[in-house]
Amino acid sequence: MNETILLIEDNESIIMGLEYLLTEEQYTFLVAKTKKEAQDLLAGRQVDLVLLDVSLPDGNGFDLCRKIKEHDIAPVIFLTAKDEEKDVVLGFDLGADDYVIKPFRNRELVSRIRNVLRRTEKIRRLTCGNIVVEPDTGKVYRDGEPIAVTKLEYKILMTLFSNPHKIFTREEILNGIWDMAGNFVNDNTLTVTMKRLREKLGDKEGNVIVTVRGIGYRLNL
Repeated sequence: MNETILLIEDNESIIMGLEYLLTEEQYTFLVAKTKKEAQDLLAGRQVDLVLLDVSLPDGNGFDLCRKIKEHDIAPVIFLTAKDEEKDVVLGFDLGADDYVIKPFRNRELVSRIRNVLRRTEKIRRLTCGNIVVEPDTGKVYRDGEPIAVTKLEYKILMTLFSNPHKIFTREEILNGIWDMAGNFVNDNTLTVTMKRLREKLGDKEGNVIVTVRGIGYRLNL
């Protein structure tokens, strides 16, 4: 067992307690105390599960959960004192995989973590011709061989795969690749990134990513 769990929490006693508990369970433990710290960390490192408090010093966990789920980064378990029904419902509506109310029982939390990880451990594969994408690992394959893609290139693929039969406008793709840290991606960057992605996919003829003139792009399924 070597899954990486990110705790987003600013309460030192909870941080210390969960660090001890989860490292004893052989998980790799990471912590971010603010929304910004979490966004910066998630922009540069893959995690297997996020434990997320709602009340953060520089924002709320609901907004952060929305971003995490939009980018298909990791399963999320809310860990919060907010126990009103409207908060629980909002958490699940945003895509949370579980909602645990403080104070929590340690062994029960570990069991919930294991349950969520079991539900998400099966690797999904998205296929378009000879191209395969594994969203849970972030890997891309061409003819069965792994190829290295940048974060922006990967986000373009995931945007297109999110609705494989849809024609995406350039604006929709730009919205899809706006990164977790909030860095702006402009139209010229999209053009260059799309060209490089097609080269890596061996798709110079547009047989995988089809250009719909005057509109945008779609997958060739």
